[in-house]
Amino acid sequence: MRETIEQRMFFVLLGAITLLFIWLLQPFWSAIFWACVMTLIFFPLQRRLQNRWPERRNTTALGTLLTGTLVVVIPAVAIVFAFVAEGISLYQSIESREIDPEAILEQIGTALPWLPELLQRVGMDTGSIREYLSSSAVTVSQWLGQEALQFGRNTVSFTLRMGLMLYLAFFLMRDGDRLTEWIRRAIPLDAERNQLLFGKFVEVTRATVKGNLLVAIIQGALGGLIFYILGITAPILWAVVMAFLSLIPAIGASLVWIPIAIYLYATGDLLSATILIGYGAVVIGLADNVLRPILVGRDTKLPDYIVLFSTLGGVALVGINGFVVGPLIAALFLAFWTTFIRDFSPQA
Repeated sequence: MRETIEQRMFFVLLGAITLLFIWLLQPFWSAIFWACVMTLIFFPLQRRLQNRWPERRNTTALGTLLTGTLVVVIPAVAIVFAFVAEGISLYQSIESREIDPEAILEQIGTALPWLPELLQRVGMDTGSIREYLSSSAVTVSQWLGQEALQFGRNTVSFTLRMGLMLYLAFFLMRDGDRLTEWIRRAIPLDAERNQLLFGKFVEVTRATVKGNLLVAIIQGALGGLIFYILGITAPILWAVVMAFLSLIPAIGASLVWIPIAIYLYATGDLLSATILIGYGAVVIGLADNVLRPILVGRDTKLPDYIVLFSTLGGVALVGINGFVVGPLIAALFLAFWTTFIRDFSPQA
């Protein structure tokens, strides 16, 4: 009886101190999360280097970290600062009426007279739509400008979090195998199921992160490239927007390049509009269908509707990190329930 009470008390204290520790790390959650993401992406390189030089764990971890910094971190930081600069510039252009969303919509309606007629036939008030889109464009530009200015003021905080992320990533890469073994021993499951679930966890996590992030980056880069070639304003800003939207299935980056192609048609730039439509449909659109099965694998690919809801839910709960966190949780949910059904269901 005494032993049972002691065990229960121990588990209560264990749960309480674990929750307290998680709460303590809450201000640095973003840095910890991206350190884990970076480790998962580059850990295969770390393992190969460590197998070649097993006695140089610090050196191999540092080499892997430098590789990840050069390949991912430095370009990402450069894109972020360029995004901020172009966001502020766009906001200032709209505030000074150098760019007038209402005039642009009026120009599109004049150049495409069939569009207002079509909207009126289906019972939509074109005047209300024009006013709504114009006010939405101003609101979005104001939000973008405020966020960019806020980011500029928080450069020191951003730098600190970046340093913490790289610092933690170094130790995760160096001691990743030891931490993995420690977590396996801490999970109260038999060795076979422990190995199966943990392997599935790592597989799905790496596949989801690689599939979501790399496909989004590639689609955003392809979109930004064609915008730059066609001379469209703020190509880096639109590239980042397309990268985020590409995480939403079915529509994704087309929410950006289709309206801009319509605007180009309306302004009489038929060649650029036609090039953008063809490039968007063939190059940007097919990149997801071609690259995602290669990077993720067909067995771990989530259904589009789950990706959509998990992405939007993740963003609503944890902000910008939700673009990765949401689909990751959904993928792990399906992986663990699939394993449960297979192991415990009588009909399996």
